[in-house]
Formats: sequence, C-alpha cells, structure tokens
Amino acid sequence: MLERLLARADPAAAVADWRADAFRVIAPDAPRLPDPAPCVFYAERGPLAAGSIFIATPVHYVAEMTRITLPNDGVILLHQWQADDLAADFNRVWDGAGIRLLAGRRANLFCVFDAAIDAATTDPEHVPGGRIENRLPDGADAPRLRQLMSEMEMWLFEHPVNRPRAAEPQPAVNGLWLWGGGVPLDRLPPVEGWTAGSDPYFSAFAGRPEFSPGVSGVMASAATPGSDEWHEVESAWLERSVHALRRGEIEQLALSCGARCATLTPRASFRFWRRRRAWWEFFE
Repeated sequence: MLERLLARADPAAAVADWRADAFRVIAPDAPRLPDPAPCVFYAERGPLAAGSIFIATPVHYVAEMTRITLPNDGVILLHQWQADDLAADFNRVWDGAGIRLLAGRRANLFCVFDAAIDAATTDPEHVPGGRIENRLPDGADAPRLRQLMSEMEMWLFEHPVNRPRAAEPQPAVNGLWLWGGGVPLDRLPPVEGWTAGSDPYFSAFAGRPEFSPGVSGVMASAATPGSDEWHEVESAWLERSVHALRRGEIEQLALSCGARCATLTPRASFRFWRRRRAWWEFFE
C-alpha cells in the first residue's frame, strides 16, 4: 500500500529537519521548533530547576580502522530498570560535578546541567551510517559536552548494565548521545493538532483526540515498512488517512521518511498508471 501511494504522490521534497516540518502541522503559527529535551522531560517528569537539559540517547558505536560510526541499529532502547540503574550509577560517579542523569517514565534518559549550556547538537537519527565526528556538538560549550560524552564511553566500558545484553546477545551500550538541549519548561508550548505514535517528542504533545474533524495531526513511528510493526501502522493509520483524504476530510497526506517527504492530495488517486517501486527509492 505504501509503495502504491508513493507512486501516486507528488515528487518527494527535501526536508532539513523532519520534526520541525511535522511540528508546523500541529502548530502552524509557532516561530520555531521547541527544543526536544525540555518538552519530552516536562511531559514525563514535570518542571525542573536547572540550567539546561539534554536527551541522553543510549547508543552502540562501532570502531573501525580510521573512524567511529553509529550504525543503522546503533540507537538502543532500554528497559526501565536499565535506565534507572544507569541514572543511579551516573549520579554516584559524577556526584558534585553539577551534572545529573535522570530517567523518565518511558525509559528515556536526560542529562541535566546546573548551569546553562550553549551548544548545537544533532538528533542521533541523523547520524547512523555516518562518522560521528561530523555530528558532534558545536558551539560555545561544545567542548564540555564532547568531553562528557567521551567520559561516558569510559564509564560504560564493561558496565554491569551490559552483562544481560551480552548474554542474549545484544549490542552493548557504549555511549550516551547528548542532543536536543534547552532550558527546562514550566509548561508545554501550545499546539492545535493531535499527535500519536512512538516518537518521544511528539508523544509529549499527545492528548487531543486523534483524527479530530478539521484538525491536522502527526503520527510518527520507527517501524520499518514490511515489518510486523509496520502492518499495524498501515492498517491503523495509513488506511484511515487515505479514506479521510478520499472523503475530503483532510486536504493532504504527507509521508515523511528522514530527509525526504512525499505529499498526497485527492488528485493522487487518478495517477493509477504510475509504476510502483521499492518504497526506499522514493526517499533517496
């Protein structure tokens, strides 16, 4: 179904930041994308007195002959007990350093700084397959973040949290990728639309009824097309969206994948002659 829809969609356009592009759907008047870490933290734990907060994504780096990379499966999802254990041990080791590691309700990890941190960071989803040195923090306080990320690698080397992962076997957590930083919030920015799916950032804004008449929305999923998880996404969301498009209940349907986004409008159903190709070819 996805490949049929992509064949009939308008040509995929380049997108610099898919979250920023999607956020405009639910908050068209917002001047910019709110910093991810403060939004996700507030949704999971509420307000916090601190200078800056960053998402600390568990990752598995791969060391090659001349570089270190973050492979396509390099982002690791933890169990809640693993996130809690890592946070407790980090706070023991870095006690008194003005830094804390806090675990959220969904096993997300957050690195909290007592002082404000000025640094531009990269979502780890934009790093896989590439050299991490091209995506490391930049800005006035970037050296501090880079040093901390290096120290975290040494701390995680042979850390007890990896013992059950080695037994399964699963990739070891050998780094925490800091990104999305900003000043903690005392309330979430207002949005007009609804959100759904598994992305922690858009989950922070969940609450409005899904598929509300005349209201735009964002559904974000990490499921790979063709997987068991994708079949549920397709039946629960994609089919409903296409029916709503054909009935005139929505004006367009945007299919976003990383740095490319294809748009479907009601006239797409008339493009039945277009040849279907593998779905990933539309986003290359």
